[in-house]
Amino acid sequence: MNVSLLLPLLLVLSPPAPPPTLHNAKVSSRAISSEGLSAEIRSLSTSPGPAWIGYAQPLVDGPRQMCCFGSVHSFQSRGSDGTCCGSCRLESEGSFSIGRDDRTPTPAPLELESPAQFFVLVRIERGRIGRVRALSPDCVLDAGGLPFLWLTGVGARESLNLLTTLARAIERDGEGGEPAEQAFAAIALHADPAADSVLENLARRGQPLELRRKAAFWLGNGRGRRGFEILKGFVADPDPAFRHHLTFCLSQSPVAEAQATLIQMARRDPEGEVRGQALFWLAQRAGEQAARTIQDAIRDDPEEDVKKKAVFALSQLHGSQAVTELIRVAKTNRNPEVRKQAIFWLGQSKDPRALEFIEQILER
Repeated sequence: MNVSLLLPLLLVLSPPAPPPTLHNAKVSSRAISSEGLSAEIRSLSTSPGPAWIGYAQPLVDGPRQMCCFGSVHSFQSRGSDGTCCGSCRLESEGSFSIGRDDRTPTPAPLELESPAQFFVLVRIERGRIGRVRALSPDCVLDAGGLPFLWLTGVGARESLNLLTTLARAIERDGEGGEPAEQAFAAIALHADPAADSVLENLARRGQPLELRRKAAFWLGNGRGRRGFEILKGFVADPDPAFRHHLTFCLSQSPVAEAQATLIQMARRDPEGEVRGQALFWLAQRAGEQAARTIQDAIRDDPEEDVKKKAVFALSQLHGSQAVTELIRVAKTNRNPEVRKQAIFWLGQSKDPRALEFIEQILER
């Protein structure tokens, strides 16, 4: 039997995800009405106090741990049933984190395995959505005694429309911060390919810069190959502030070709600030090609400030490579300011070779 033909069928036929493990909540559950998700939210907007709505969506690319934490210890700890972090208090201001779950999954026959899912939670008060949470099913929740409506049958497009409107409204109202970030994160986690188009549209020229920045980050961090291809199309964007941020977004992409695109920006971008930032993020990725590009910038870039940033980028290379490359610059570069920068960053190193080299300079 062709397994690839079964996967779309499994997505359609898989049972709806059960509601989260909830404590201290007034829980109700039902299928979404024919009037849609917006109508469900409006129905809670008339409640005298705050309330939560939650629903499940297929997850884009495998297991992730999405939970709250008050400390590193509590974030890493799990109960005997595999749930994380004890109990997450939705009504607290604690931090939330999204990361890949590296635990070895328990094998299950393909025909019985449901697609990975995540939960979208929104908090409604006085007719306004004030918080968004994207959580994995193993996160145990404390709803602070509030009403909690769990909806089944919410389609991906409906979910994305809600989150897109929310992201835009948050930016327009100037609130920004964590609620906006969670809305973007939830968009990026959707398995539906429409999430790529949503983020691409939010990152397009003509949108507010902060909106573009958030969308570009999640394209690089969360959308794999398609996200990288979209980001690559922004390399010639006319806004240097956006291109400056684009270098960081490309550094977050797991796609191998992202490094080549960063190299292109480090060599060819018309703005020195952007070239310097591309060099910095190249250094975080390390590798021989990155070091070569940084050395080329030190030698060939027409702006002295970019040369200095390139020297700093060398200091960020991993392991002993940083000291090796800095000593080479300090010995051979013709620009005295560049040599000074290299010696300065060598002085910040704890590598014995750096100390020996500086001692040799002082003894001359």
